[in-house]
Formats: sequence, structure tokens, C-alpha cells
Amino acid sequence: MRVLGIDPGLRNLGWGIIDVAGPRLTHIANGICHSTPTGQEGDLAQRLCDLYAQLTEVLRTYAPDTAAVEHTFVNKDAVATLKLGQARGIALLVPAQFGLTVGEYAPNAVKKTVVGVGHAAKVQVDHMVRLHLPGVKISGPDAADALAIAICHAHHSQSSGRLQAALQRAAG
Repeated sequence: MRVLGIDPGLRNLGWGIIDVAGPRLTHIANGICHSTPTGQEGDLAQRLCDLYAQLTEVLRTYAPDTAAVEHTFVNKDAVATLKLGQARGIALLVPAQFGLTVGEYAPNAVKKTVVGVGHAAKVQVDHMVRLHLPGVKISGPDAADALAIAICHAHHSQSSGRLQAALQRAAG
């Protein structure tokens, strides 16, 4: 199974792709989609368009089987939160257009799965991603977070599959 993890952001949208074969995780690729403000009217629309085009190319290139996106972290700046939500919409839309199911995880759930602590620091997440994916060269903090999201999704998908298999055995 090939998993795409996406860390949504309006300026930097991180992505990471891993292959999963049983308990084995293999790094395939990671990177950051960048949008640059132009300072013109309609700037937000153009930035979203940039993210859409770049993320679409990632899916065309690597053909993942499933995807996962981190939930938006709500902060005191309502305008910034709304803009982040719009970037998150792109992160949900593009995989859906490729026919993928998209898992969604809270930041604390990702950290708990990858690090073991729900309030882990970014440096701890980066360190644990490197332990899960030996030899990986990470493009930046947003890509490290995206790989953590992919690892989290792989873990939860496998757990869900084992649960479904156990329920089927018990039923029949």
C-alpha cells in the first residue's frame, strides 16, 4: 500500500509518501509545495491554484493508494485559520479527485502514534520519522510532519484491517 501524508499550509504544504508492506515502512519521496504571495488582488486564489497544481503533480508522479491529512489547528487569528482551512480543502480535494479515500488525523493523534506523546515537539517528530524511515532525507519540517501523518495513517489502517478481520472471524 502506498500512503500519501499531507501537512496543509497556505505558504508551505508538506507531503510525504511511504510504502507499507506489513510492518515494514519504506520512504518513497517527500517535499514541500510552495505558494508565493504576489501582493495583488486575488492573491489567495492564485496561491490555492499553485498548491492545487503542485499537489496534483505529486499524485500523478507517485500514484498513492490512500492519503491522509492533518486536521486544522484553530488559533486566535480567525483570518489565518480560515486561510489554512482553504489550503486544507486543496489537500482533501486533490486526492479525492484521484479516487482516493482520505484519512484525517488531529495533530496530537499523529504525534502520539509516531512519537508516543501527544504533545511532542517538532524536533521529536522529525527524529522519530528518521527512526521509522532509516536513511530518509527530509525536505523540511513540513515534509517531516507529512511523513509522520503518512506513518500514522499506515498504523491506523493496519489496526483497522486487523479489527475488521477479527470481527469477521468472530461472526462467522
